Amino acid sequence: MSSPLDNPAWASLTGAHARFAEQHGQVLRYQPDVAPFLALPVDPDERLWDDIATLAGPGEVVLISNASVDPPPGWDVVFRGAGVQLVDDGVRAAEDPEAVRLTAADVPEMLDLVERTRPGPFRPRTIELGSYLGIRRGGRLVAMAGERLHPPGWTEISAVCTDEEFRGRGLGTRLVLAVAAGIRARGETPMMHASADNTNAIRLYESLGFRLRRRSEFLSVRVPLTEAVLT
Repeated sequence: MSSPLDNPAWASLTGAHARFAEQHGQVLRYQPDVAPFLALPVDPDERLWDDIATLAGPGEVVLISNASVDPPPGWDVVFRGAGVQLVDDGVRAAEDPEAVRLTAADVPEMLDLVERTRPGPFRPRTIELGSYLGIRRGGRLVAMAGERLHPPGWTEISAVCTDEEFRGRGLGTRLVLAVAAGIRARGETPMMHASADNTNAIRLYESLGFRLRRRSEFLSVRVPLTEAVLT
């Protein structure tokens, strides 16, 4: 692995996020209530799919990051998509006086906002992965952003979302820059991931000073219900 960014979920689970890791054989994943990501080694062997099935369990859906593998017969592909990885290339990071640090007490509101805005996977314990900031209006959480994957030297900005009623006011942008400022203050570098077809978000992030580093593929598959179809 030439860079921890080439396999960021693996680099996180073997580093700063090792306390959230579950493992079977050569496969790692986050505890399911923390994040849905399953990470593969650079050169998996022929036992890969058996290890995935044992770790996840029959009938479970797993999300494989940086997927460059095809499942064997009997595995259902839930979806396959292209993604992009963006890295700090002069981001104008800045603290925001209106941004408040979110805590475990805010998780119900965070989950509700995520459910309505669909920024990507967010679970009840995702907040434990890093710092999350929010903006409130009338006491209600209307925008948030925070930290997710944490490969050595880098921190991913994720869960960027704004209530539909408050879009177009730059709240998400302000929170991205505020989260980036916190990452920089620790001596680390911000990075992000986005779906390749989310061109509006990609253009916005590039305008803030992020640069496209690489393209990747993600794969969601359902583990077979019986061992008979496993490799």
